[in-house]
Amino acid sequence: MLRWPGMRVALLADIHANLAALEAVLRDAAAQGFDACWHLGDVVGYGPDPDAVVGRLVELEAPGVGGNHDGAAAGLLPLDQFVPLAAEANRWTAQTISPATLEFLRGLPQVVRDGGVTLVHGTLADPVWEYFSTYEAAERHFALQETPWSVTGHTHLPLVVRQGPVSGELDIVVPEHGGVVELGAGPVCINPGSVGQPRDGDARAGYAILDTGTGEATFRRVEYDIAATQQRMMAAGLPGPLIERLARGR
Repeated sequence: MLRWPGMRVALLADIHANLAALEAVLRDAAAQGFDACWHLGDVVGYGPDPDAVVGRLVELEAPGVGGNHDGAAAGLLPLDQFVPLAAEANRWTAQTISPATLEFLRGLPQVVRDGGVTLVHGTLADPVWEYFSTYEAAERHFALQETPWSVTGHTHLPLVVRQGPVSGELDIVVPEHGGVVELGAGPVCINPGSVGQPRDGDARAGYAILDTGTGEATFRRVEYDIAATQQRMMAAGLPGPLIERLARGR
């Protein structure tokens, strides 16, 4: 269960089986101080360490939602819905994961609502597939948002979007490392960026800390051993372009 209010919560999206990135983020979050972790899906896919990443989330008792890659690895989504490189990585993941990881992935809900926050991987209009990346997607999402705040993943891009409660106009903030965003009364949507595969040109692992007491989100970027993850991907026989892109943050 999500506990509410008065907590500092590490928001972890799109870890993508990148254990080195996850551990670096958790060390940084510990230095900042946090009470709990929530994850926004795509725990697996692309990366070389699906069992270890799921194991850490279980240790942390981190509630969260399922993403499209989680669904593919668990046999809940057909691989032909993915581009070839993603499908190949998901096929490897499905063949590699333990029964315990499979059970974890199959048990992830699409949406979690508790107190003043909603968690979803994509958007509330299409929890697994839609990217919160257009004006129209934001409108569809906010039309279904019943809590003041929501948190999404999927795009791999840190972002805060507020909707004017009367005008409906969108206010968009692209936070940098260390940026603190006041969330206000909402509706507002937070994307903490990607832990395991950032796509904004910054290869550092990304996450955010949500302070439910002050109503602020602090965005963080963390150096991690990219080469170590790349070496593990090569040893697993994962596709070369997926390995190379980690160093570019794309």
